This record gives sequence, structure tokens and C-alpha cells, in this order.
Amino acid sequence: MASKAITSTIRRALSKPHGVVSRRHHLSTAAAAATDYEDESIMMKGVRISGRPLYLDMQATTPIDPRVFDAMNDSGINEYGNPHSRTHLYGWEAENAVEVARIQVAKLIGASPKEIIFMSGATEANNTAVKGVMHFYKDTKKHVITTQTEHKCVLDSCRHLQQEGFEVTYLPVKTDGLVDLEMLREAIRPDTGLVSIMAVNNEIGVVQPMEEIGQICKEHNVPFHTDAAQAIGKIPVDVKKWNIGLMSMSAHKIYGPKGVGALFVRRRPRIRLEPLMNGGGQERGLRSGTAATQQILGFGAACDLAMKEMEYDEKWIKGLQERLLNGIREKLDGVVVNGSMESRYSGNLNLSFAYVEGESLLMGLKEVAVSSGSACTSASLEPSYVLRALGVDEDMAHTSIRFGIGRFTTKEEIDKAVELTVKQVVKLREMSPLYEMVKEGIDIKNIQWSQH
Repeated sequence: MASKAITSTIRRALSKPHGVVSRRHHLSTAAAAATDYEDESIMMKGVRISGRPLYLDMQATTPIDPRVFDAMNDSGINEYGNPHSRTHLYGWEAENAVEVARIQVAKLIGASPKEIIFMSGATEANNTAVKGVMHFYKDTKKHVITTQTEHKCVLDSCRHLQQEGFEVTYLPVKTDGLVDLEMLREAIRPDTGLVSIMAVNNEIGVVQPMEEIGQICKEHNVPFHTDAAQAIGKIPVDVKKWNIGLMSMSAHKIYGPKGVGALFVRRRPRIRLEPLMNGGGQERGLRSGTAATQQILGFGAACDLAMKEMEYDEKWIKGLQERLLNGIREKLDGVVVNGSMESRYSGNLNLSFAYVEGESLLMGLKEVAVSSGSACTSASLEPSYVLRALGVDEDMAHTSIRFGIGRFTTKEEIDKAVELTVKQVVKLREMSPLYEMVKEGIDIKNIQWSQH
């Protein structure tokens, strides 16, 4: 109960308008955005906006929880020793801080602390898991199974393995974004060395049937790896219940610091893998290099908070998701939710707006920080490969916007996002000849367009 009260207090503090310009510059709040201060406009990358936008891009990253920051700050001052220095007090203190964090991370996913390997983030963990397992078992295992909607670092790791002579099956997904379990079962071969399927998709938020996938892998004695960067701390995760062999995690997706993550590696039955880098043999020889004590401590603190507040966060975020979706649909037609609504993490709402050009919509929403997909592929002007894998038409895939809702998002921010989104979509549709034709009852899909 005390933890809930603290979260509510922080949320109110972040939403309170400030009269001092220097303080307001650091806030991303509905109160700030709703107030028009002409003299506080910001020019960056050729774009002028009236102030710092509302932050609704929680799948890209989350703000550090102030309680996590305090824990890291205290540690940085007092526990600055090298955690691998075993001959004096400073090293022992730092080592103890790292091990406490290891326990906190392990507890969040139902693992043993000995199964947690700290790394720089989920990208390194995914690379280590996919390449490491296949390299270790290369004499007998030549086949990997993954899905077409995985994070780019998993897909690129699989393509790297293909260049080395391994075979990869990229499973399609159903129109709701979920994997076909029978198709997975049929794809497993005697030489399959790994199945890698993301728990919660970073672009569309769908939650895969993890227990069923884990059971299939167990029946065929194939290690199951999952990228759980978007899952831990947001939905209940149990590595034993899911029969997980390897799991990738990241701190900055759960209100922790950037630059730190972890790989869960099951000990019984043991999963073997080759490390990506060699050196001092830290982290059970799987990740050499000096442990980033303060970042790891922040990761542990974030996991500890997530354990205490997950149920409360889910209830709050679910209410805001419904408020956002209902608010937009009450005022706009032609709005499509991408991915399953039944099996979905509430904090990810990916919408497509018919008869609107996606880049124009994003540029028009300068006062709302949202994205059109993964931050790792946002530089590409191509439509999202995840949405195309769902069978979404190219024009609708181009119009998708991902709204990310989090622990500190407020009702006022959601209401402002609805207002600004509706305003921009209406504006763009007024300029769209296609939308005019649709309103006149013309079926544009059956029009024979001529070229000149």
C-alpha cells in the first residue's frame, strides 16, 4: 500500500505545472502541453514545438523511476570499488551490491540468482543466446526456429547464423500476431538446436502463449529462448512455468537505467553456450568485463519495484489504454488496432488510421512523443515488417502509430493525446481525396487507376 501511495505521489508531482521556465523544461506533462507558452518553444532537428511533448513512447524506453535513481546515486557515492576486487573492503561492498541486485532480478522471474548473467542489455543477451547456443552445439544442431515478428537483433543474429551454414525457419504469425502452435510443432526437426520467440512484441504488444510454446519445446527436448525485454515487470513471468532455457532482459524498459540487462541461463537441465567475448571470465565465464555496479544496482531496484507494483501498474495502465482507445474511436472512424486485443500488454496500443499518410501524422503530432514502430528500425521509411507479417495492407501499415503508456502516465496526458491525435487526423483527412471519395460511397479498392 505504501508503494502505491509513493507511485501516486510521483505521478502527481510530474503532472503539476511549474511557473519556473527552467523546471518546466525538464517536464513532459499534460499540464505543460495544455498551456500555451509562446516564449518557451523549442527548436531541434529543424522542428519547432511549443514545449516538451507528452511522452507516450514507453516501448522505446521508460523514464528512470526516481526511487531507482536515488538507489543508484547512493551506491555511486559509497560503493565505487571494483566488484571483482577480492582483497579489500571496497571490492567486497561492490560485489555485495551486485549480488543483491542479482537476487532481485532472479526473484522477478522465478529463477535462481546463479542463473542471472548481467550484460549491457537485451540486444547483447539476444545475440549471446542465439549465437552462443548454436555455436556450442554446432556439431549436432544446425537448425533454429524463430518468428517473422521478432526484434531486429534476433532476426539479424539468425541471418548471421545462416551465413555460417545454419538453417533458420522464420515462422509466420496469424493476423492477430500470435504464433500458430501446430506450425511450430511441425517445424521442429531432430537437428533443431533452439526455438526463439519473443514473449511480448515490442511493436504491437501481443503476448505469445508462452506456456504452450514451452511445453512443445520440452516435448521435443529443444531449448526455448525468449526475448522478454517488453515482458518482465509488466506481466507475470515464471521461467519454470514457461519452461524457459534462456531469457533476455533489459533494465531501461522497466524504469531502470540504460546500458544494463541480463540473460537468464537455465542450470537444470543445463543450457550450454559459447560466450561472445573473452577476457577475465566474469559472470560464470559467459560475459567477461567489469560489472557496471551502479547500473546493475539500478536494474535490481527496478525489478524490486516491479515486483511490488506490477498489479497496481497493470490496473492503472489498462484504464488509460481504454481511455485512449475509446477517446479516439468516439471521434474518428477507420481506426484499427494492430494485434490481438485479448492477448496483449495494455501499455502498448498500436493503431492504424485509414486515409492518412503516416509520416505526415507523426510530423503533425509534434506535441506527443510517439513512434511508428521499433526505435531500432525507426530510421527506415519502409512499412513495419511486423505489421506486414500480420497481413496488414501496406497503406495501413504506413499509417500506424504506437502509443506507449506507463507507470507515470496521467489521465490528463491521455486526454491531451486524444485531442491532438484526433485534430491531426481530421486535418489530414480533409486534405485527402481518397477520404472524400470514401465519404461519397465510392469503393476505392475497385477503382482502375490509369497511369499518365
